[in-house]
Amino acid sequence: MARQKGIIKLKGTIGDITFYKTQDGHLAREKGGIDASRIKSDPAFQRTRENGSEFGRAGTAGKILRTALRALLLNSADGRMVSRLTQQMVKVIQADVTSDRGLRNVIDGEAELLAGFEFNIRGKLGTSLYAPFVAAIDRVAGEISVDIASFIPANMIAAPSGTTHFKIISGGAEIDFEAETFVIATSETAILPWDATPTAAINQVNAVTPASTKPLFLALGIEFYQQINGTMYPLKNGSFNPLSVAKVDSGV
Repeated sequence: MARQKGIIKLKGTIGDITFYKTQDGHLAREKGGIDASRIKSDPAFQRTRENGSEFGRAGTAGKILRTALRALLLNSADGRMVSRLTQQMVKVIQADVTSDRGLRNVIDGEAELLAGFEFNIRGKLGTSLYAPFVAAIDRVAGEISVDIASFIPANMIAAPSGTTHFKIISGGAEIDFEAETFVIATSETAILPWDATPTAAINQVNAVTPASTKPLFLALGIEFYQQINGTMYPLKNGSFNPLSVAKVDSGV
């Protein structure tokens, strides 16, 4: 892989060189690889086919989770979140110790490996929210909740420059990775001042299907605002808003 320089940037293929644009700039690489039909049929590429199958399964699982949390992710994701989530889903699938290679899946894997996943590396929950919180999943009742005791925002939230206000957001998701369906519930506080005034205790309960056997997820985040002339504006279009998978229950 080589980086393109100069005034004119190329896109497409010339001879055996492919020119393309990425987040890292305009790049070029030599055309190559093995014929696709050979990969699909040649016994020598059995491992490649198995890896490809599981990678595709990881990508689909990540898409379902992203879709379920879309309302929260609209203002709380970085440009490489999709690829990072797929990589983590691959680890979840590879933790499946019961299925044959190539058939490993999220259900038989370790969905708990997604706990702590940060959807926005530019603003992580772990370095933004210092107020202690209790995350809980009550599978029988179908309640995915978070409790935060009263805290002083200026002391317990590390906010980006320009912040005047914030709100706490959360979402509870019940994901059926096999049927590619989900149940989602979200909660949010009012927009609160980021100052030395203690907040009220925060309790957010997100209801999903009672007694579900599907994997359950709790996402927790913060949205930052700047007040100008009485109007609230999302701070820098939400580029520093953290959102994290706070708790996971993989199901039974």
